[in-house]
Amino acid sequence: MATSLLSQLKEMTTVVADTGDLEAIRRFQPQDATTNPSLILQAAQQEERRARLASIAKESTDLDDAVDRVAVDIGSEISKLVPGYVSTEVSARLSFDRDATVAKAHSLIERYAQHGVGPERILIKMASTWEGIQAARQLERDGIRTNLTLLFGFAQAQACADAGATLISPFVGRILDWHKARSPEADFSGANDPGVQSVKRIYDHYKGHGYPTIVMGASFRNVGEIQALAGCDRLTISPALLNELDELQGELPRQLTPMGASSSVEQELTQADFRWEMNEDEMATDKLAEGIRKFMADQRKLEELLGKLRQS
Repeated sequence: MATSLLSQLKEMTTVVADTGDLEAIRRFQPQDATTNPSLILQAAQQEERRARLASIAKESTDLDDAVDRVAVDIGSEISKLVPGYVSTEVSARLSFDRDATVAKAHSLIERYAQHGVGPERILIKMASTWEGIQAARQLERDGIRTNLTLLFGFAQAQACADAGATLISPFVGRILDWHKARSPEADFSGANDPGVQSVKRIYDHYKGHGYPTIVMGASFRNVGEIQALAGCDRLTISPALLNELDELQGELPRQLTPMGASSSVEQELTQADFRWEMNEDEMATDKLAEGIRKFMADQRKLEELLGKLRQS
């Protein structure tokens, strides 16, 4: 009997839902779920949440408190639907502030505890800036698990492994976007996709050096990118692409296979090394800065929405 590509993918890769949409999570039954400021904004704008959102807004001490309460409220609902991790992101405003990121992460974990959700269920997401990565280093020591996002360059991946992050989210589609804008006539299908190539390189490097950090491909533009990364530790996928995978049938061959560690962990990158490598990587530098700006723009929209509800 033929099975869907989604069913086959679940046999070799942990499938994660990249959404705050509870109905989509119920339908596709992922292991984990990831959220970010943009997805929280989308979830908050759903009509069925409006009354709850207004209540949270009016009970909050300020907008910062309201934003965190909304994120944790939605994350707590999601935690009842998935057996694994729920990722919740700190404010993009803190992307270059290590100490404030650490403090915010502890605050979010405390808020989850008030909802009865333990720290073993939560991944605190932060941008893969140098400061974000060093915040993750401290948080992992504190027993808080981390998800380093907006990861576009190999230097970011190496520094995340050095820091002992629980999980990284290397982006695929946004890397493709950058290259297509500069070479619109090029063939970037399948294995030629530069975002796919990036994740494969990171995956092989981690497995070959024995790094325990989970590699979770993110930011997909089409099912072809997902098929090209079948076998990756985790893939976080939007409801639209989950639906497409669920409707497609045919054979899904494994593309990524963990090889045993063949060499020891490499010497850690210094801050100077990291900044130099990022400066040399135009794409990673561009997309990291753009990603932080986009997340912050959506957070401001959420703050504006909550501000209006507080005054209503």
